[in-house]
Amino acid sequence: MSAAQPVLIVTGPPGVGKTSACALLAERSSLGVHLESDAFFRFIRAGYVEPWKPESQAQNRGVMGVVGGAAAGYADAGYRTIVDGIVIPGWFFEPLRDALRTAGHPVAYAVLRAPLAVCVERVDEREGGPLAEPAAIEQLWESFAELGELERHAVDLAGETPGEVAEMLEALLASGRLDAT
Repeated sequence: MSAAQPVLIVTGPPGVGKTSACALLAERSSLGVHLESDAFFRFIRAGYVEPWKPESQAQNRGVMGVVGGAAAGYADAGYRTIVDGIVIPGWFFEPLRDALRTAGHPVAYAVLRAPLAVCVERVDEREGGPLAEPAAIEQLWESFAELGELERHAVDLAGETPGEVAEMLEALLASGRLDAT
């Protein structure tokens, strides 16, 4: 990986298709890593706080710092590194971005968005995931509806396949639109 190639953070609500697209994007690289950041929360065995609760801020900053360290380590080793997860601005994005920048890596950020009904349907098709509650999915979906200054990072989807989403991400990366400077 060249020093100019950013670590890509791909986020969006549950069911939007980020994990499928990120896996394909990583596989298309000669050296590619797909880090699923949500998994890092499952490593906590004592003192875990649900990440959406206000009292979870210190935990969330810590976990995102660890994710950033792992992503930086892979990028340092020459891997094209893609981090996927529910990386909400104001909660998770800034600590992850800052950890990557501190490690000397440029950052790109993409927020995948699809209609709420599509996201709920896709989550329902999964086998008993922890976010199968429609109210929780709607709350997370709303977290990405209004991005303010990060709106240029939004990628609105209308039924594209994971391969098509991966191609869209490639094109947006090449254009610089996803740079999180």
